[in-house]
Amino acid sequence: MSCQLANGRLEVCKDAEGGIDADYFINYADYAFPTDVTYVATTDTIDTVANVASLYKYELKGTNSFEQVYNSSRENGTTFAEQTLTITLKKQDAATHKSVKLLAYGRPHVVIKNRNNQFFLAGLEHGMELTTANASNGTAMGDLNGYTLTFVGTEKIYANLLDCSSEATLAGAGAGAVFTSATIITA
Repeated sequence: MSCQLANGRLEVCKDAEGGIDADYFINYADYAFPTDVTYVATTDTIDTVANVASLYKYELKGTNSFEQVYNSSRENGTTFAEQTLTITLKKQDAATHKSVKLLAYGRPHVVIKNRNNQFFLAGLEHGMELTTANASNGTAMGDLNGYTLTFVGTEKIYANLLDCSSEATLAGAGAGAVFTSATIITA
């Protein structure tokens, strides 16, 4: 049977950090799944994604999260992973208003960088849907003036780890970059 376990897991050290530092949005269909995606066979880590020209970086601080939940149905014989990304963008402006509108119209693929320098590709095959976008001015002087965005994706498996440990190996012209010849756009 192909769904048999192949390994165990020992208790790990308590040296990991929670939270995410950045997201990199990729326009949906900038790569063809699965033909443009290459895996490291032993780990199911993504080694290369071809034909992506631009990664749109959003730096994050504060309350941001990326959660994944497997859902299985014995009755239907199905299993899928629901991926939920919630981010807070501080300070409203015209450029961000437009970006939020375009994110709502599309269904981007999203690279998530956590605080442990791990990169995940969410919405690998089907993209992520912006399900809610709240532009808030707050009530009190110290309240959020900005946006809270929630993206949801449904995929066959959890978001794959990318075979890189820095932004330099995430994208670029050098050997070993996951997104070869991609440009990271920050403004």
